[in-house]
Amino acid sequence: MSWDAIYRLVKRIPRGRVTTYGEIARVLKVRGGARVVGYAMAGSPSGQGIPWHRVVGAGGKLIIREPHGSLQRRLLESEGVEILGMRINYKLYGWPPVRKGVRKRVRRPAKIPRRT
Repeated sequence: MSWDAIYRLVKRIPRGRVTTYGEIARVLKVRGGARVVGYAMAGSPSGQGIPWHRVVGAGGKLIIREPHGSLQRRLLESEGVEILGMRINYKLYGWPPVRKGVRKRVRRPAKIPRRT
């Protein structure tokens, strides 16, 4: 898998929202999981509009080390995301990624036989 699919999904994260490395890995079925998504974010090309700062650790934990950690914090705060210590309220600011073009399967109720 190329990292382009990861970058496309990350570009869809709205301003003021975050998602986790693990969520991205789960939705895209990335071999190697969250760790590979982390490598992709660390290697994201600059100038391509990839909002790497909107991807956080499990449960909303900020895990990027300095000097990029303080930059991530400033960028998120500029988008209105409240950070308490090293965590973001994921229930409030979390964005559940959904793979584009994939619809959830709707279960239809079983046909009920008519009484005669």
